[in-house]
Amino acid sequence: MPPPQYGWINARVLRDMKRRKGVQEAEVMRRAYLLVARNQTLPAQVRHQAQLQLNGYDRYARPAEVKNRCTATGRGRGVMSEFGLCRYQFRLKALAGEINGVSRVTW
Repeated sequence: MPPPQYGWINARVLRDMKRRKGVQEAEVMRRAYLLVARNQTLPAQVRHQAQLQLNGYDRYARPAEVKNRCTATGRGRGVMSEFGLCRYQFRLKALAGEINGVSRVTW
């Protein structure tokens, strides 16, 4: 787990990190079960068993549950995925010179 930037970590960020870890751990088996469940050439019994296995996973193993969040504040909107920051935090850090390769535009 990365160190907190402001002395604390938002609960939303912790939950998102837990989800990402769960998805990563279950990804290979989920994809295998999904492949079997969608294969029309296999018997219906085998496909049904694969679907039951898929349904048995908890919510932290679903890729759709992962949401990009700001690593500093936990905000879920306006997040720039390249930097992992919401637009406001990105602006503050860019103006402070904390982000390499980003500077104010002047013309």
